[in-house]
Amino acid sequence: MAFLAAYATRVLAHGLPDGPRALCLAVTLAAWAMFAVDYAVRWRLSGQRLRFVRTHWLDTLVLILPLLRPLRVVKVYEAVQHRHGRPRLALHARVIVYAGLSTLLLGFTGALAVYQQEHGAPGTTMRTFGDAVWWTCATLATVGYGDVAPVTPLGRLIAVGVMAIGLALLGAVTGTFASWLLQVFAREDDERPPGS
Repeated sequence: MAFLAAYATRVLAHGLPDGPRALCLAVTLAAWAMFAVDYAVRWRLSGQRLRFVRTHWLDTLVLILPLLRPLRVVKVYEAVQHRHGRPRLALHARVIVYAGLSTLLLGFTGALAVYQQEHGAPGTTMRTFGDAVWWTCATLATVGYGDVAPVTPLGRLIAVGVMAIGLALLGAVTGTFASWLLQVFAREDDERPPGS
């Protein structure tokens, strides 16, 4: 969260004096270094070598793209709930809650990343952070109005990632909801008296 807060401050606070701006950069780099140390220690302790990279693909992705680090919050929450023996939500509810949390976190980080690339680019339609949030919502929802669109190569690369995430999350929620409905209808059919 410190990484995300420092990064958001650097991107959104245009008139920030050099001192606080440098502090935000230091926090961002220190957090990224901690991600790398955490990953290296877990990799070393696992003794799995390349298998660790394949089996911990989310951790590897987060190391390369630290803006995705909030996704680990979902994994940590699940582990804490399991360790304390608290009742967990049903699978369908967990998928929907986690997909919702992931959408919010990735939407915010996607808006930040694309805004950072686009707001000063020539010919941009994304002049404010509000424009970036609007674009992110339309893209994650797979609507894509086209009124606001990235014009820089890196902005378009970020857009591809946001589109892929939007499709994946939409598919996960839709599939889970459909599965839940089928289970409800199957239960209702089982509870009906014979011949009705």
